[in-house]
Amino acid sequence: MQIINSLTEIVGSSNVFDEIERLKAYAKDHSLSAPRMPNYVAYVENKEQVQKIIKLVNEYAIPITPCSSGIHFYGNTIPLQAGIVMDLSRMNKILNIDERNRFVRMEPGVTWGQLQSELAKHDLMAICPLLPHPQKSALTSHLEREPACIPKFEYTDTLVTMEVVLPTGELFRTGSACVPGFPEKSLSEGVNISGPGDFMWPRIFQGAQGTLGVVTWAQCKIEYRPKVNKTFFIPFKHLTEAVDFIYRIQRRLIGEECVILNHFDMGAILTKKWPADFSALRKNLAPWTVVYVLGGGKRFPEEKITYEEEALQETAAECGIPNLPTSIHSMPGIEKQIPDMLRTAWPETRTYWKFGYKGACEDLFFRTTMNKAQMFYQLINEVAGKHGYSPQEIGFYVQPMVYGGNCHFEANFYYNPANEDEVKMLSLLYSEVAEAIINKGGFFSRPYGSIADMVYRRTSNYTAMLKKLKNVMDPNGVLSPGRLCF
Repeated sequence: MQIINSLTEIVGSSNVFDEIERLKAYAKDHSLSAPRMPNYVAYVENKEQVQKIIKLVNEYAIPITPCSSGIHFYGNTIPLQAGIVMDLSRMNKILNIDERNRFVRMEPGVTWGQLQSELAKHDLMAICPLLPHPQKSALTSHLEREPACIPKFEYTDTLVTMEVVLPTGELFRTGSACVPGFPEKSLSEGVNISGPGDFMWPRIFQGAQGTLGVVTWAQCKIEYRPKVNKTFFIPFKHLTEAVDFIYRIQRRLIGEECVILNHFDMGAILTKKWPADFSALRKNLAPWTVVYVLGGGKRFPEEKITYEEEALQETAAECGIPNLPTSIHSMPGIEKQIPDMLRTAWPETRTYWKFGYKGACEDLFFRTTMNKAQMFYQLINEVAGKHGYSPQEIGFYVQPMVYGGNCHFEANFYYNPANEDEVKMLSLLYSEVAEAIINKGGFFSRPYGSIADMVYRRTSNYTAMLKKLKNVMDPNGVLSPGRLCF
């Protein structure tokens, strides 16, 4: 009773609850992670309330797990040791849009739907991952380094500066945002990533929200929306052919969005009416499609499109590709829709593309070099087949990064969350395929859930250093206990 009274004093009685039915919503998410119930949930609306709650849990040695938005996918907001869930979704202000420097400063509760809609009013866009859920926290995506659909070097790290409540309750700002008086009484615009000192602190404060600190706002890169676009849907029978094309074209440093999708994921994205549209699309789409968008900005956009298309055609000729389709036969006009789709959140009015087929989807993703993509594709299919999961029902998404120097490789396992046998089978399959990927050299840069244990077991020195760092920053072990970074 003492704890709930203290929480009430901080955030108000209407923003604290401990009723079982309401707590159940925080005990699980859209993943295979085992559910765990918190004891309390507290909604906060500013950094002062965050600081007070952090100091409170330190006083009583109570675990606390922050969450930023209304939807979660990887188990990182499930409270492993009960305690308090601190809901940051009310902290949903876009604090500043800096068009000149191309930065946005936002709170953790700002969703992808909210952010991209607001930036579009200024002919701007955030650098976003592939079709994020509209309710997902945009800040959290940046914090967790989700891959961008535009594989340019300057977008490999879009997180610049931030404000963090440390696990002790102290306030810390990174980079040039740390100067006194920022932003109200300072000439600094907070756009330099280095500092305090010569260190780049955002490289420390990465991972799931609330593992090494609670980020109360972050400044992230944004970009002008291209004025003119031209989209290509380049079909391939084999992933190796698509990879060869990407290697060649990315060396020319042209284009904007560039993604590789198999027929299953491509169909799920393009489907508007389930299941009829999806069944037809799966049959008509090529096994693999490279979606390539050329974009022209504020200066001479048509001229830019022209010379980039010439380079694209030259690359196609090198690969023996006779033509570069600019549409999909069964979906006329889709080429005009795709650029905006890839630069906004998934529409609120449509079933999320990963939920349409069976109701849920478990993502398994890691990084590798592009030339190993085919090997991992075959490996995943082989393990899935052993467990009775049809390889024809696995979605695959390959995101080139840093001009194709490496890639984000993702397998999407669609399943019915109400089917206990299917959930159990997928849980076993997921663990086995993750182990197989690690053994073949796949790099899990974001090891959530059970994969974290697999990764940390194999990297004893790295894990020991992470534990040492977490103990220094969180001496009482209150912030997301049981997690290092993910």
